[in-house]
Parts: sequence; structure tokens; C-alpha cells
Amino acid sequence: MPLATASDFDIVRAMIPFSVLDLSPIVAGSDAGQALRNTRELAVHAERLGFLRYWLAEHHNMTGIASAATSVVIGYVAEATTTIRVGSGGIMLPNHAPLVIAEHFGTLAALYPGRIDLGIGRAPGTDQRTSHALRRDLHSSVDRFPEDVIELQGYFESARPGQAVRAVPGAGLRVPIWILGSSLYGAQLAAALGLPFAFASHFAPDHLEQAALLYRQRFRPSDLHTRPHLMLAINAIAADSDAEARRLFTSLQQAFVNLRRGQPGPLPAPVSSLEGHLSAMERAGLDSALACSVVGSPETIKAGLARFIERTRPDELMVTGHIHDHAARLRSFELVANARRELT
Repeated sequence: MPLATASDFDIVRAMIPFSVLDLSPIVAGSDAGQALRNTRELAVHAERLGFLRYWLAEHHNMTGIASAATSVVIGYVAEATTTIRVGSGGIMLPNHAPLVIAEHFGTLAALYPGRIDLGIGRAPGTDQRTSHALRRDLHSSVDRFPEDVIELQGYFESARPGQAVRAVPGAGLRVPIWILGSSLYGAQLAAALGLPFAFASHFAPDHLEQAALLYRQRFRPSDLHTRPHLMLAINAIAADSDAEARRLFTSLQQAFVNLRRGQPGPLPAPVSSLEGHLSAMERAGLDSALACSVVGSPETIKAGLARFIERTRPDELMVTGHIHDHAARLRSFELVANARRELT
């Protein structure tokens, strides 16, 4: 069953915006500084290619991800670009006081007006021990997520007379807030608050169709958003041949399996084959978790993106691509951008 009716838009002719999700991967043999410089270069590249947004994600105690101080990295990227929107995909709000996030993103919005997005989620973005180091009070932080979102929204409104606590900068800037999720919870909250919703189908596709349908059916228009806006994430690894793309994809596959084994680390170099490296259960889990992936040559990528868009009917697509070699990563996003243009 399609997630939206054919009358919503023509799947072939509509210019569905494409955006980029980047975790600033630290690749094997390199370091965080180089990962962040690569992020900045990729953002400049994505801007030239016509991508709408460039989002960074908050993770902690992950030796393969350099974007823990997400708002700092957003500023680093925004300073190097001029038109692309830069934001978080996302900030894990229970790790922070809403006022602090309002001040961080208020500052970014003051420096780069009209270009900053704030995607927020309630997952820890790390392991339980690190979560405790970040939050100190795990239960109340997670349970208060809806209230914290509303509090955060309030800090971006114009300050009221007599308001005791204000976000400076932040008040009156109305930084766009997105709800991120990988389950039905986020879909319901985004719908209830009348906010745009980004679903993490690139690693958690199981509830994709149900979450999208629930979000659209229950969406309640708000002052800022009169209709739902659904962004879906997809892994896209493109190369000049199917075989080369499949080889590049093994880096993400290895990283995912290592994470499931409790052995996270830098993004591994690609290998010619994963045969003999995975159990049958690991292979099944990998295929399920990364089901929303398109991997291959330009023609394969174009066909895969077209099928995904036709099946899911998103308002926007967020592309992520973990590739060990930086030049190959730049080339992959170029091929994805070319495929998008050919879909119209």
C-alpha cells in the first residue's frame, strides 16, 4: 500500500528535495580532525550539487564518529557554505537542558540566518554508561521528552513581557524544529505537535510504512506547519560499477555488524567479500536493518531511488553514505545528485 495517494504529487515529475546526513565517520587509519575536515569538504560539495540540507548527528563515546559536539560541527560547516541549510539529525534532547539547546541553535541562527535546522530525538546516541555520564538522571530526562520539546519551542518564540528565562540568542528566531524517530512514538509526537518528521529508515526500516501513515493521518496543523512533511533516510552508495559500489558498501556492513557485536570502532576499509565473516543470523540482521539501501552504478542507483520514492512517497529524501575513501564518497554523492536530476 502506498504511503500517500497519487494525487499528492507526480512521482516522476516532482522535484523531491534530497538532503545529506553525515556522521563525520572516523575511518580506520585516520583521526577525528581529518573526519571533520572531510565533513566540511563534503558539505561544500553537496551545496554545489544542489542538496537542500546537510545534517550532523549526535553520538557519544563512539570511536568511529566525530560529531559528538554537534552544534560546534554545524557552525564549522555553516561557515564554509553559503546556501545549503545546516542542522542536526539530530540532537538527542534528553542529554541536554532545553535552554542550552535553544541558546546553541539561537546562536547558530543569529550567525547564519535562515539556514539552521534543529532535528531532535529522544534516543541516547550512546551506551547506557555514557548516557549516565551525560544525563545523570536517565529516567526523568527520557520521560519528559514531549514537555522538553514544548519548552524548547517556547524559547524560540518572541519573549513575553515579564518572562523570567529567555534564550539569548534564540528568542524570536523560530529555528525550525524537526522530530526524529525510528518508531511510532516519534511519528505520533510530530503529528500531535504539527512538526515535520524525519524517520530513520536507513537503519531501522521495520516500522517505516506504519509510522509514515500514522504521522500523515494524525497530523494536526500548527502555526508554522499547515501540512505534514515527511523525510525518509536511505543509504546510497554509488560508484561507476555495481561491483565497485558493492565493495564500498562492505565498510558500512562491517561497521554495523561490529556495533551489534559490541565492538564499535572506526569505519573499516572495504573488503572484496563478507563471505565467511558473518553468521547466518548476522547476515539476516544486516539485510533487515539495511533494507533501505541503494547500492550500485548510476543506472542501478537511479532505479533503486525511483522504486523507493514510488513505494514510500516522501516529501524529502535524506541520503547517507558511509564510505571509507573520501574521494569515493565525494563521487558517490555526485552520482546520487545526477540520479535525482534524471528522475525529474
